[in-house]
Amino acid sequence: MYRKYKPSQLFTGTQMLNNHVLLCKPDGSIEAIVKEEDAGDQVQILDGILCPGFVNAHCHIELSHLKALIPIHTGLPKFIEHVMSIRHQHNVEEKLGALQAAQQELFESGTVAVGDICNTTDSIAIKKNSPLYWHNFIELTGFVDTAAQSRLAAGEAILQHFEQELSKYPFNCSLVPHAPYSVSKNLFELLNQNTAGKIISIHNQETPAEDKLFKNKSGDFLAMYQHLGIDISGFNATGKSSLQSWLPYFGHQQKIISVHNSFTSQADIDFAGQQLLYCLCPNANLYIENVLPPIELLIKNNCPIVLGTDSYASNLQLNMMAEINTIQKHFPQIAIETILQWATINGAKALGIDDRFGNFEKGKNPGMVLIKDGVAKRIA
Repeated sequence: MYRKYKPSQLFTGTQMLNNHVLLCKPDGSIEAIVKEEDAGDQVQILDGILCPGFVNAHCHIELSHLKALIPIHTGLPKFIEHVMSIRHQHNVEEKLGALQAAQQELFESGTVAVGDICNTTDSIAIKKNSPLYWHNFIELTGFVDTAAQSRLAAGEAILQHFEQELSKYPFNCSLVPHAPYSVSKNLFELLNQNTAGKIISIHNQETPAEDKLFKNKSGDFLAMYQHLGIDISGFNATGKSSLQSWLPYFGHQQKIISVHNSFTSQADIDFAGQQLLYCLCPNANLYIENVLPPIELLIKNNCPIVLGTDSYASNLQLNMMAEINTIQKHFPQIAIETILQWATINGAKALGIDDRFGNFEKGKNPGMVLIKDGVAKRIA
């Protein structure tokens, strides 16, 4: 016996349909989409848009204990200083409680899969037997060239721990750079060698200070390095934008998710060509820099777009619908159909899980989310 759902509108993952019914098996796997007149009886009527579960392409769930502790609109360099100063001030129980609450919010608001940034092994405990799929991006930092090998070794140790502890779960893990302003030339080169053919992510152009650093070694990051005691005497400006400085380091067929992109220009997009997926986290951008990414520019250039929530340190929720609502508020000309595609099938393709998630295709089990009045609720 199939479960049958007829919503006000059915978003398949790629298009919006009216007067259609979704047929599912009892385990939630998709059987078919049929016209209303062909669905037979015992059809459940739903008020709202029914869409596949959301794929959150960028999150930092291990920072969940920092919720509402960092002031808004500090700018990114000051935000980083705040995170570095308070992220280790909570005990294991407090961190675990915050992680569990964050996962519950992700689950209830319709997320089915997460691209999660990991600097520690703190999140492993909640990922065991999790109702969500996790791609664990083991993030490396180190702006001093001489420390590159030791930073890589530390990241590999964390990666190995994730792979061992989560070996019986269908998750993926990969080493990734944090950001251009926190990864040295030598560390970039090591990461390139160690991520051939992998899915990686990088925080990109979240603040105008990033481009200033690379163009002429100026801007607000200099004060941050001094505050954190980081010696940048070995760093030389490239005279180019940040994106044009870091992207050439990767040459081994990596799939690269470029996150934030608030200050990415047409020249940067032209330079990148087809090498990047662009992840947007608009509420985090508003929280930290009080800006939004150039979404219309990305659309104009047919850039592949995915969505994320970033962390509780830079966001008051980990709710993908809140990100969708923010985009609709500031860019009302963008169709909801387009934004939902970013949040579903595009995200699934970015994380390499579109064989299971992202759309209502026969045999998949992508989860189901009902959207009504700007609120998303998981129904399966």
